[in-house]
Amino acid sequence: MAKYNITEPKPTVAAYVNRVSQKVIEDLSEKIYDLIVNQKRYRDRDFSARALAKELRTNTRYVSAVVSKTFGCNYTSFVNRYRIEDAKELLLDRKKERLTVAQISNAVGFSNRQSFYAAFYKLNGVTPTEWVKKNK
Repeated sequence: MAKYNITEPKPTVAAYVNRVSQKVIEDLSEKIYDLIVNQKRYRDRDFSARALAKELRTNTRYVSAVVSKTFGCNYTSFVNRYRIEDAKELLLDRKKERLTVAQISNAVGFSNRQSFYAAFYKLNGVTPTEWVKKNK
């Protein structure tokens, strides 16, 4: 790592995260989980934190704070986690074998193949193609 002068980012917590009440966190976390996971809104590539906040009639800072405190990551990482899990199911589904990786990444909500590969690698340590070879 020293060769390229890359340092690990230090985890920081924005001040507003600790200002959100526990009641708000509980209420919003259930709603966020329901919309993103149960209703599979993660598949909508345009469903941003701003769109989520608007739908929940709150602001993006509250959404960010709740996702950070409840799920331990930022909004993008939270959504990508479910996109990747969905993609893994599609990659192994024999009925979907003819789909390309680009088509699968599109189906689960990524706007391009590169962002899909980056998120997949970040979560699994291998590319989608390598993962399929290991798991089929």
